[in-house]
This record gives sequence, structure tokens and C-alpha cells, in this order.
Amino acid sequence: MSRAETDNRNESVEEREEEKIVEERIYTVPLSRAWIGPRNKRAPRAIRILRRFILRHMKTDEESIKITNEVNERIWSRGIEKPPRKIRIRATKNDEGIVTVHLAEGE
Repeated sequence: MSRAETDNRNESVEEREEEKIVEERIYTVPLSRAWIGPRNKRAPRAIRILRRFILRHMKTDEESIKITNEVNERIWSRGIEKPPRKIRIRATKNDEGIVTVHLAEGE
């Protein structure tokens, strides 16, 4: 399979996902509470804080939250000891109730 064919296939999958979006919101999630506690547990705690924030604000259950790699990499970018104090995200909910968390545009 050539690179052009895979790019076209990926674009068609993204277009199908874009059609089903019911709700889209942009949030600034405060992660400063992750800094309270031991250094070697800060990034995992920041991920848990992000999940709880999405649960509360998007009104969904825990199994239906998907955090993209770009958000995960941003939180882990400076290692386990120094996650960002806050992160700007775009949360989209599709018609099945699945919430996907992306980085906000320009981040």
C-alpha cells in the first residue's frame, strides 16, 4: 500500500468521525494539584486529574473517555516529575457518548 493510499484512508476515517460530533468544547484544565505530592507520581496524577475534569464537565462515564497521544505526550513532555501546570484541550463528544480529548488548536 502506498503512502498516498494510507493518507487517503486516514482522511476518510477522520471525516467520518467529524460527521458524528455532537458536542465540542475547549477547556483550560488546571493541573497544578498534580504538584502536591511526591515528584515521581506527578504526570500520572495529572492524567487522572484530566480524566476527572472531563468526567465532570462533559457528563460522561469513565469508560467513554479517550485521551489522544498528543495530549498524553504534552503532559509527559518534561518527564514524570514536571507536568505542565495547566493544559488547553478540545473535548469532542460523538453521538455514541464517547469523549475524545485533543490539544486545542495552536498548541
